[in-house]
Amino acid sequence: MKSAPIILSGIFLILTGFLLFPDPGDTSWPEYHGDGARSHYSPLTQISKDNVGQLKVAWTYASGGADTTGNRSQIQCNPIIINGVLYGVSAGTQAFAIDAATGKEIWKTSLTDNGGTTSRGLTYWEQGTDKRIFLGAGKWLYALNAATGKLIESFGEKGKINLKTGIERPGADDYITSNTPNTIYKNLIIVGTRVAESETALLGDVRAFNVLTGKLAWTFHTIPAQGEYGYNTWKAQPARKNFGGANAWAGMAIDRGRGIVYIPTGSAAYDFYGGNRPGDNLFANCLIALDAATGKRLWHFQLVHHDIWDRDPPAPPNLVTVTHQGKRVDAVVQITKQGYVFVFDRVTGKPLFPIKETAFVMDAMSGEKPSATQPIPTLPVPFTRQSFHKENLNSFVADRDSLAGLLSKARTGSAYIPITGDMTIFYPGTDGGAQWGGAATDQEGILYVPAKEIPVYTSLVRKEVISDKKGVTGADLYQMNCSACHGADKMGNHDGSYPSLANVDKRLKTDQVHAILQKGKGMMPSFSHISEAERKAIVDFLFNKSDNNALVTAKSGTVPYQHTGYNRWYDKNGYPVSQPPWGTLTAVDLNTGQRRWQIPLGEYKALTDKGIPPTGTDNYGGPLVTASNLIFIAASRDEKFRAIEKETGKILWTATLPAAGYASPSTYSVNGRQYIVIACGGGKLNTKSGDKFVAFALP
Repeated sequence: MKSAPIILSGIFLILTGFLLFPDPGDTSWPEYHGDGARSHYSPLTQISKDNVGQLKVAWTYASGGADTTGNRSQIQCNPIIINGVLYGVSAGTQAFAIDAATGKEIWKTSLTDNGGTTSRGLTYWEQGTDKRIFLGAGKWLYALNAATGKLIESFGEKGKINLKTGIERPGADDYITSNTPNTIYKNLIIVGTRVAESETALLGDVRAFNVLTGKLAWTFHTIPAQGEYGYNTWKAQPARKNFGGANAWAGMAIDRGRGIVYIPTGSAAYDFYGGNRPGDNLFANCLIALDAATGKRLWHFQLVHHDIWDRDPPAPPNLVTVTHQGKRVDAVVQITKQGYVFVFDRVTGKPLFPIKETAFVMDAMSGEKPSATQPIPTLPVPFTRQSFHKENLNSFVADRDSLAGLLSKARTGSAYIPITGDMTIFYPGTDGGAQWGGAATDQEGILYVPAKEIPVYTSLVRKEVISDKKGVTGADLYQMNCSACHGADKMGNHDGSYPSLANVDKRLKTDQVHAILQKGKGMMPSFSHISEAERKAIVDFLFNKSDNNALVTAKSGTVPYQHTGYNRWYDKNGYPVSQPPWGTLTAVDLNTGQRRWQIPLGEYKALTDKGIPPTGTDNYGGPLVTASNLIFIAASRDEKFRAIEKETGKILWTATLPAAGYASPSTYSVNGRQYIVIACGGGKLNTKSGDKFVAFALP
């Protein structure tokens, strides 16, 4: 097997897991975030600081599938470009191929079993004339002919493999998808998956499959079986039957020269209470280095012990070479939702900067046994603020006295406060800090990381003791299954990340809601694990049917609490209550651990029109950095695309997109012309949905 071809006018060297081009000609973007190092880096220099202001739209491709109803669609795809062909995923989760110079469509799939997926992209493999595209959609991993988009029927079950097979456990639901592109090593595709975050989650095992046949090659148990390393960190056994999660949902990086794959893992399920799973819970919340050929563990580091905050690493690690204590060191870097950066020797796993096991006050709900300490890196300097108090309310916040009163009674002030029945503040919020878009690195060892700094509040409430009731109503089932995201009042959350279900009967038909509950849609998981009678009761409740008080039977589970939602804290005027910046882009020097610069990312025009400096906004998506010392990033809710000077953080160019670009851009050249492309899917944060991919180039 050879990596995706990259046409060069000279030779190239393989260094630190990514490609360096001494004389770039026609250049591809062959993998998620550019390369196996997930560097988001390109050697192209045609677009420079001197001419970036001349960028114009070169072409626009309408991918189809945009959903502008209450359950808005998104595009999170970082497209790949190989030999002048761009491969991406539409708003409707269909893979497509287009001419990378013109945007003209070559093929697009028409898959029907792809529910519960918002895809972040595709994986490419080739050997001789055999060229394949791999897409995770629904519960399937599909193998497509790269030239035609047709299923390769010799792979798995007539072109697909069921990712649920092999990770089932008693009482688990059916929800699984592989929406982050997977990783190629020789003739293997190494697969991580997204599973549910409730106590019914499937196992989160990492697996490798043969790219030709789809046959399983190896499995790494992220929840260890008896006799395996880490088994004793689960005190309630058998853990592989009792618990799920610890899954590799965020993506992974690979050093192909050394044959090492680096995998961050998610939290054990249920995310916000772990009284039923005492212990540190390896290999949840870890960065794991595995032998890519065999799946054997080489080393690991647990970033959070016994996670009860949903503080799993949100993005693939970055592979980069840094200068440390006067020596060049190949490193692996993991960013976190908390704003921390962990830096390790890529081979040994030894931290390059000291990491201190730090004690936190751990009063918790009855039955919960938090870890006494958590690992905190002494360097690099965090890229977000770390605490939120009433003095940190913004200067123009509405209802200041009322909010200050609430905040004075809340549990706040550190990254690791167990959630109780009282209002508990996450700062940064539950989804960052850093998020799935990840960070970029350059050849000087500088990390460029977008982040958000918006407080989120929640609490735990006791579930109905179902076993003591003859049955539950549709209203009960809504509160147990839906309210954490869509609100106890059905109004969703303020920023639109979870849509309102009020008046859903005016937007959708009952069979459409039944289908969404059965199969999932976008980032919403399937609820196929609950009975048809339970789903019907929920739908009847949402549609105000006269029989919504009918009792049905339901399982109570082993977790006695549920959280009250991911409540991003905005004031009545729609602005975050905290002091700006609310979204940032930060340059961190990984050689020294110090911050180079930080700027607000995004703006609220209504505030800047009043003379308030740009505040930054909530954001999703990653940056692109080029050898011409430019950073390109969309991500912000203001629907802008920006070019930024790498050395200083100065904004050099801005374009308005047809919908917000909650994705990471790619760059490539065809016939000597450099293009920058971004997916404009919108849909989150109360912004409109779209289906466009837009490419920019010099005139």
